[in-house]
Amino acid sequence: LKGSNFGSSHPACGCCGAAGRVNAMGRGDSRGRSRSRSRSPSNDDRRQRKPDDYGVDTIKISDDDAAFILGKGGKTKEKISRVAEAEIELFERDLILEIRGSKLQRRRAKKYAEGVMAQRTGPVNISASDSDDGDLTMLHVPQEAVGFVTGRAGNFLRSIEEEWQTLMFFCEVGGGSRNKDYEKLAIFGSVRGRRGSELKVLSAVETKVPGYYDKIKDEVLSRDKGKDDTETWGTDSMVFQDDELSYALGKQGGTRKKLERSSGAIVQYVGHTALFSGPRKQRKYAREYMKWLFDQLEGPVYLEGWEDRDDCTVVDVPSDCIGYVTGARRAALGSVEEEWGVLMFFMNKKGDGGGRKGQSEQLIIFGPRRARRGAELKVMSSVETKSPGTFTRGIREKTSSEKGFDTDRMIFKDDELSYALGKEGTTRKKLAGSSGAILQYVGHVAFIAGDLKQRRRSRE
Repeated sequence: LKGSNFGSSHPACGCCGAAGRVNAMGRGDSRGRSRSRSRSPSNDDRRQRKPDDYGVDTIKISDDDAAFILGKGGKTKEKISRVAEAEIELFERDLILEIRGSKLQRRRAKKYAEGVMAQRTGPVNISASDSDDGDLTMLHVPQEAVGFVTGRAGNFLRSIEEEWQTLMFFCEVGGGSRNKDYEKLAIFGSVRGRRGSELKVLSAVETKVPGYYDKIKDEVLSRDKGKDDTETWGTDSMVFQDDELSYALGKQGGTRKKLERSSGAIVQYVGHTALFSGPRKQRKYAREYMKWLFDQLEGPVYLEGWEDRDDCTVVDVPSDCIGYVTGARRAALGSVEEEWGVLMFFMNKKGDGGGRKGQSEQLIIFGPRRARRGAELKVMSSVETKSPGTFTRGIREKTSSEKGFDTDRMIFKDDELSYALGKEGTTRKKLAGSSGAILQYVGHVAFIAGDLKQRRRSRE
C-alpha cells in the first residue's frame, strides 16, 4: 500500500485512496471479473438528447493508471463520469479509456482522469486558468489542517465528494517546496456541488485553525456570484453567539440539515458564522426559517400572510391531537421533518392561549411542494388515527386528470385496508417506492400524490 499510493510525497485524498487499494490488492480480481472493459452507468436521458457536438475521445493509459481510474468497485470511474456528465468506458485489455459526450463534457472528463492518474506518482500540478472550464474552485487549506481535512486514507474528502457529487484533490500550482503554509485544494463540479464541498471543508478547517475564515471571508462570500441558471447565486451570512450556535445546529446537526433541505439553500456553519448559499429565493427562505426558529424561543410565532406564500402548507390539528402529533420532546414531528426534509411548527398569535378558541392549532409546513404534501398527509394520518373522521368525514373518491402534481383518493373497506397496508406498512411503502408517488392512508382513504404517471401507476 505504501509503495503504491500512500508513500507518495502527496497526502491521501478523496479519489486516490480508494484507487490505491485497487492497485495494491484488487487488480487481479478486476481483470478476472471483466477482461475486456468496464463501463460507467449509462444515463438514459443523456443518451436520448445527445448534443450537437457529441463525440468520442480515447486516452491510452498504463496498467497501473487503469487501476487508479477504476478505483475500488469502479467507484472512481463512476465519480469522474458523474461529475463530468460524460459516459466513460475502460477497455482493460487494450488499456484504452473511451470518453463520450459533448466537447465540454469530454474535456472535463479527460481533465479529471488525468488529475486522478497524476496522483499515482505524486502531487498534481494544476493551473487555475488552464484547468477552469467553469467547474473549478481553488481553496487554500492551512498546512496544519490538511491531514484533518483529508481524513484517514482520504475518507473525509471522499464522504464530501459523495455528498456533493464533486471531485477533489490537493494540487500544486507551479513548483516549490511542500513546507509552505498552505496546500491548494482543487474542487471540480457544479456551482452548487463545489460550494457545498467548499463550505464543508472550511467548517472542518475552522475547527482545526480557529479564525482562518475571517482571513478569507470576502473571497468566500463573493465566489461564483451570479454564476447559476437564475443569475442570482450568492452567499449570505449570519453570526451567532455560543448558545445560539448550539441551538441553530441542533442534535447531531439535525436543525442545520432541516433548514438546508426545506429551504433548498446550502446551509453550513463555519465557526460561529452561518453561511447560506444558493439562488436569491432559497437564501431568503433559509434566513426566514432561521429567524422563526429563534423567535420561538421568545414566545408564540404566527406568520401573517402565509396564504400568499408558495413555500408553505397549513394543517389544522385538533387540540386533543396536538400532543399525539408532536410526540415526546417533539420526537414525532421531528421524524416527519427528517423523512420529508421540511420545517414544521405550530403557529399561535400572542395572547391566543392555544390556537383558535382552543379548538385547533395551525401546523405550518415549509419546504418544496412534494415534500410538504408528504409531510401533510403523514400528519393527517396521525390525526385520523387519534380522532377518526377529522379529515375523511364525507370525503369522496377522486381521480385527477392533471398531468402535473396533484392528489387522487381511493376509499377502502376494512379488510382491503389491512391488506393494502401490509405488515408494519410494508405494502404501502412498496407501492409508493415502485410507483414514485406519495401514498398515505388517512383512515380508510388512500391519498395518492404525484404527477399523472406516478398516480396512475400507484392506482394500478
